[in-house]
Amino acid sequence: MSFLSVADVGTEGLARLLESALDFKRDPGRYRSALAGKTVGLFFQKPSLRTWVSSTAATALLGAHPVPIQQEVSGVGEREDPADVARVLDRYLDALGMRVFEHSLLEQMADHMKAPVINLLSDWEHPCQAVADLMTIAERRPLAGSVLAYVGDGNNVCHSLMLAGTMAGMRVRVGCPPGYRPDDSVVARAREWGEVSIFDDPAPAVQGAHAVYTDVWTSMGQEEESQQRLAAFTDYTVDSGLMELADPEGVFMHCLPAHRGEEVTAEVLESPRSVVFDQAENRLHSFAALLLNLLSA
Repeated sequence: MSFLSVADVGTEGLARLLESALDFKRDPGRYRSALAGKTVGLFFQKPSLRTWVSSTAATALLGAHPVPIQQEVSGVGEREDPADVARVLDRYLDALGMRVFEHSLLEQMADHMKAPVINLLSDWEHPCQAVADLMTIAERRPLAGSVLAYVGDGNNVCHSLMLAGTMAGMRVRVGCPPGYRPDDSVVARAREWGEVSIFDDPAPAVQGAHAVYTDVWTSMGQEEESQQRLAAFTDYTVDSGLMELADPEGVFMHCLPAHRGEEVTAEVLESPRSVVFDQAENRLHSFAALLLNLLSA
């Protein structure tokens, strides 16, 4: 089974992933040889820090061998058809993680591989990040019944959070400007599991929230839209005033990298309520859990 969307694992599968991630974090040494002899390809079209290092480290900590694959090496979609690349890599690898621009490339690769393909980020979803995010919240409070507020661009991160949050029994609220809302089809899918509310104003989204989440306003590949986006999102900065509307124990979350003074103020990012570096750490533990669930059966 591939992991292209957080929805692919279902509610029980997500619960198992979170349990495995927390267990791995408590005692990683117990899994040192769990995937010995396995080979995991890590394909990156887009630059990365957290995804690259966490997935490589997690693979090695499980005793498997990470194999880095860059776009210029693979030539996928340029000098070679994705279906051919997939069928070649399927002969070499036990799993393939991919960080890509277009989600359709993940789907093409998965259609032509028996080995699982893992979405390390696409323009549609960021499911590994969402698992790490829910893990970070679960370390502090029960997920079921908690309120997760997302402020900003209704992008890939927002899509995966809506799905993962509702699958875990959370109430999800999104505050974003018109024209930048999450895709209607993803909202509808998330509502099959639970409550999703969309607001034009960030204040009602954040009111009483147990976790307040934001992301950059201009994602990689959208640089030409940066000035337009800066204007559209002017009133969507997460600052101390907005955080005061959240639950007193509510945390601030960001998948990083952060642009201080744009989507979040430096004061909030560096405050005791910020758990952004716990999120970053949990990328490693959650990816290890994903590999264990996909490859140890």
